[in-house]
Amino acid sequence: MPDFVRQALVDNKLMAAFEARPPYQRNDYLGWISRAKKPETQLRRLAQMVEELAAGDRYMKMAYRGADR
Repeated sequence: MPDFVRQALVDNKLMAAFEARPPYQRNDYLGWISRAKKPETQLRRLAQMVEELAAGDRYMKMAYRGADR
């Protein structure tokens, strides 16, 4: 996991929410952010991930119910 992603998760107290997601979702998020060529795109994608984790009901702009719902 890139340091700036880890720091965003820690700063927003979302590490537990990230780790609670299935492995494929964690990998998708990290790959999607890392593949962005421009730093501003990486930051925009990171912001989307943080927002979705905070809400808890979305994954890549799709509805997400989670394992316990």
